[in-house]
Amino acid sequence: MKHIYLIGGTMGVGKTATCQIMKTNLKNSVFLDGDWCWDMHPFQVTEETKHMVMDNICYMLNNFIKCSTYENIVFCWVMHQQSIIDEIISHLEADDCKIHSISLMCSEQALRSRLSKDVDAGIRTEDIIARSVGRIPLYEELNTLKVDVSSTSPCQAADLIIRSCEFH
Repeated sequence: MKHIYLIGGTMGVGKTATCQIMKTNLKNSVFLDGDWCWDMHPFQVTEETKHMVMDNICYMLNNFIKCSTYENIVFCWVMHQQSIIDEIISHLEADDCKIHSISLMCSEQALRSRLSKDVDAGIRTEDIIARSVGRIPLYEELNTLKVDVSSTSPCQAADLIIRSCEFH
């Protein structure tokens, strides 16, 4: 049985770093970051581009599901609404798969610290802090396994997710 890990969380919580480690630690795995499907210039959020991105994500995930090489599919994205998760799942050809929906959670203080480092390094702009902190409460409402990463490294978070999903 294949395992699909849908990893959500607000910007800067550590999704990409955690998922890269999961990809390495899981047997026969592949990783897709939903942000790659939004990597465009100029960045435009319209109904058309939102639909295109969702189609691209589901197309790629379904191709990974169909490929016999992969047992574990790790996907991350800022999935802050249950409707986003539900839409992705509804478009997956995942009859023979176990889907694990996980939200990485973080305290406001830890998130501000992480994002401030990114801003100082020129990786992100200052406005990301307020936008990301504002989304923290949205993840509490989701039907996902919550993993608090406030005081854990991405390696520890990856190990915790893998161990937790073995029993779900």
